[in-house]
Amino acid sequence: MKRVLALTLAVLLVRPVLAADTVQYVVLMYGKKAGQQTVTSGDDGVTRVDYIFKDNGRGPELKEEFKLAPDGTFASYRVTGTTTFGAPVDESFRHEGDTASWKSTSDSGEQTVKGTAFYSPLYGTPASGGVALAALSRRSDGKLPLIPSGTLSMRKVAEMEVARGTEKRKVQLLEVIGLGLAPEFVWTTTDAEPRLFADIYPGYSQLIEEGWNSNADALEARQVQAEGEALVDLQKRVAHPLGGTTLIRNARVFDSEKAVLTPASDVMVRDGRIVSVTGTGAPTKADNVIEAGGRVLLPGLFDMHGHLDPWEGGLNIAAGVTTVRDMGNDNATLQRMIEQERAGTLLSTRIVPAGFIEGVSDNSARADYVVANLDEAKNAVDWYAEHGYPQIKIYNSFPKDILRDTIAYAHAKGLRVSGHVPAFLRAQDVVEQGYDEIQHINQVLLNFLVDDKTDTRTLQRFYLPAEKIADLDFDGQPVQDFIALLAKRQIVIDPTVSTFEFLRQRAGEMPQSYAPVAGHMPPDIQRLLLVADMNIPDDATASRYNKSYEKMVEFVGRMYRAGVPIVAGTDATPGFTLQSELEWYVRAGMTPSQVLQIATWNGAKYSRVLEDRGSVTPGKRADLVLIDGDPTTNIADIRKVALVVKGDTAYYPNEIFDALGIKPFVEPIRVITGR
Repeated sequence: MKRVLALTLAVLLVRPVLAADTVQYVVLMYGKKAGQQTVTSGDDGVTRVDYIFKDNGRGPELKEEFKLAPDGTFASYRVTGTTTFGAPVDESFRHEGDTASWKSTSDSGEQTVKGTAFYSPLYGTPASGGVALAALSRRSDGKLPLIPSGTLSMRKVAEMEVARGTEKRKVQLLEVIGLGLAPEFVWTTTDAEPRLFADIYPGYSQLIEEGWNSNADALEARQVQAEGEALVDLQKRVAHPLGGTTLIRNARVFDSEKAVLTPASDVMVRDGRIVSVTGTGAPTKADNVIEAGGRVLLPGLFDMHGHLDPWEGGLNIAAGVTTVRDMGNDNATLQRMIEQERAGTLLSTRIVPAGFIEGVSDNSARADYVVANLDEAKNAVDWYAEHGYPQIKIYNSFPKDILRDTIAYAHAKGLRVSGHVPAFLRAQDVVEQGYDEIQHINQVLLNFLVDDKTDTRTLQRFYLPAEKIADLDFDGQPVQDFIALLAKRQIVIDPTVSTFEFLRQRAGEMPQSYAPVAGHMPPDIQRLLLVADMNIPDDATASRYNKSYEKMVEFVGRMYRAGVPIVAGTDATPGFTLQSELEWYVRAGMTPSQVLQIATWNGAKYSRVLEDRGSVTPGKRADLVLIDGDPTTNIADIRKVALVVKGDTAYYPNEIFDALGIKPFVEPIRVITGR
């Protein structure tokens, strides 16, 4: 499950203005229509927008209208509808005189505004943010103040000619900075006041003016090139190559195999590999020295459930995550990222790919391999095996009648099999048919909430657990038998409980998963963290959903104590939610050291890279994290990352955070060269 989170929500808000009376846009995914947007500029001065986008049985539906002030910013604004997961949207803004006021389902405010400033909506369609770019194009200083806070800027990075039959026009690619944690790239017309032409999320979706669809792939390719150049520059700015040998002196090393913290040691690294781990004090020469000062040295952390975007590497690295298992992506995008990471040009973790396979239905997640029969499923498995994928991931609409044979075929090819539980099956069914692993705590517990007529391709897979787990008897025989089955067969569980906190979040509340880091975020991200996804209409519903969520966390602890293997994944905001995930496991009854073992040793073991990383052991990659605290006694100290070494490169988290507009958490431990 890919949530529309703070990072992705923020960048979706920056969109160019529409000038025509009516302009129609289409949203494409893998060449098929997934949504549309209609923008009408009325004679009454009101611009009206209808927007709908659906993928994987979910997506927002929004109606928007606004009037502009003489300076091109919003004089009034209103958006209504539903979020991706069905929560109501109702947000309004008004600017009268020097007073700007706004109200949404999660916040409200008023402030004095003198001069030009643009209100940044929490829920914007791809059309609405274009008001900002039009207003920004009028500004002589190239900066546009934002309401409630922040500043927007943009620059042109590319230009292309597009064609529709014999008609041709020029469009430009703008890099927009000031909302979110990464720049946004938008295709607009070249008018004095630009309007939206195409809004492309490479490898995922293409929104483009209808009739010009055939240009989308070429625009995406040029955008990938432009973003790639910006990403290379970011890597150059924050990466510190470690030539020759590097000595990490006086570090307390976490033994991830035994889940214990060892006495202080000296760790020698050469050419990206650990050479030795010895007692402290012996005089040793090295080209680089890191004075750990008794701090804790961990193996690099694993996030076992990512859906990687090229801009996410910084957040992961700064949080101590050096390997991510990608659980479903556009294959071309992921292959490109793997190549760039290996070449050292992309600020990225190491990547372990899982091959995504979906089935045909009206609620399918659009992907490279959406199969209708066994031959097509085998073809997908073959491609993933040939490209070195260690496992495949089955998704919601996969045909249940070919599941057993597909699993057997993948196993014969040497691939692990994991995934969601396909519709009209239970978790116990997929375990008995050969699954090695199940993604998400809701998919596990739906085992007790569904029958062969329940369609979990819809939002039911979220609302059923939120409603019913509160009353589920974990001590009852059916639940105990199921846990015993998972333990006996050593079925790995990837709970992602941090991201599932959205099941209980009410509008205006800060999720517990983000509370420890919210104050470090830019103001627009702090505001977005208060946005709720679920429709929770009253206190009674909120109480029930909260109890269900707490029991989900409890169930993870019960599985662990019964001997069920657990891995730590996020499927949410990179880096920070891996840290929160580990805190939830401690709340579930595990010790901090057991949790750190899950995030290191287990991650490497079930990614099939244990011989290469996952512990501080001679011969393995020098993927190392120096913590300014002791997370073996206080798991919250996992946020105090002072230095990250990924092979032959050092990263200072504060430098990455500074580049992303995030307040650092601790002072860095710097590498000393020439000793």
